[in-house]
Amino acid sequence: MTSARAAAAAPVGALRLWLVAARPRTLPAAIAPVLVGSSLALSEGTFRPLAFACALVGSVFIQIGTNLSNDYSDARRGADTEDRLGPVRVTAGGLMPPRQVLIGTYVAFGIAVAAGAYLIAIAGWQLLAVGLASILAGVLYTGGPRPYGYEGLGEVFVFLFFGVVAVVGSYYVQTEELAWEAFSLSVPVGLVATAILVVNNLRDIETDRRAGKRTLAVRLGRARTRRIYAAMLALAYASPPLIWLGGGLDGWALLPWLTLPLAVRLVRVVGTRTDGPSLNRALADTGKLLALFSLLLSGGILLS
Repeated sequence: MTSARAAAAAPVGALRLWLVAARPRTLPAAIAPVLVGSSLALSEGTFRPLAFACALVGSVFIQIGTNLSNDYSDARRGADTEDRLGPVRVTAGGLMPPRQVLIGTYVAFGIAVAAGAYLIAIAGWQLLAVGLASILAGVLYTGGPRPYGYEGLGEVFVFLFFGVVAVVGSYYVQTEELAWEAFSLSVPVGLVATAILVVNNLRDIETDRRAGKRTLAVRLGRARTRRIYAAMLALAYASPPLIWLGGGLDGWALLPWLTLPLAVRLVRVVGTRTDGPSLNRALADTGKLLALFSLLLSGGILLS
């Protein structure tokens, strides 16, 4: 990144700089599954407020730690170049020294581990394996000798960890049971969360190709990546009525359909635009879509 762009993008104050590094637009992916899984438990008459708070803190700080680790690792590999279309990255942009970002990564994961310790104490050692796998997946996305994010597997891991693992895990810490409804509800949440990454990789397709990052978008090309984005949202909206027909919920499960106009608009934007500002807005709006979709889905669960 040129020094002029870095200076223009640099926020005033250390706190705001850390906020940029944490990438708050991605945090709905961490919050949404906890809300959905916990709402299912509450609808069945079980709710542990402290477990909910720890699950939420753990999920959010695993996401923040992943973002910081990604910032640090991409900069070290030279993947965040000055011609990227996305928001400034604090390490590559020279806004924060790499060691400081690395320490922030350790702190974020440390907070997640502290929150997870309580969940392990009340719900069993199985959650230790889940937590460690989640942190490891966050680090190895762009870190380690063979980062899976560079091999086109990022979408698979986002769906698994921000969909299945997070929703089912949030339900489990409340009930200490597994239920098919939790698994089925994890599908639409995971799909919309994955769509956030799809937009990100679509925006960065050219710079990632030049940097040697073989993301799914780079492997498939722009046209097929756009179709995948549309298909993910379509399947997400098809899931609630299927869960209803399967007897898991009642008609309130269709509440997320109120967000369908936003989803349609996003499919049009992602399907036609290639400029950075438009895709940056689509990325942020997909995060908002996930937040609204999950809030309405949680409300539908509680009303069922």
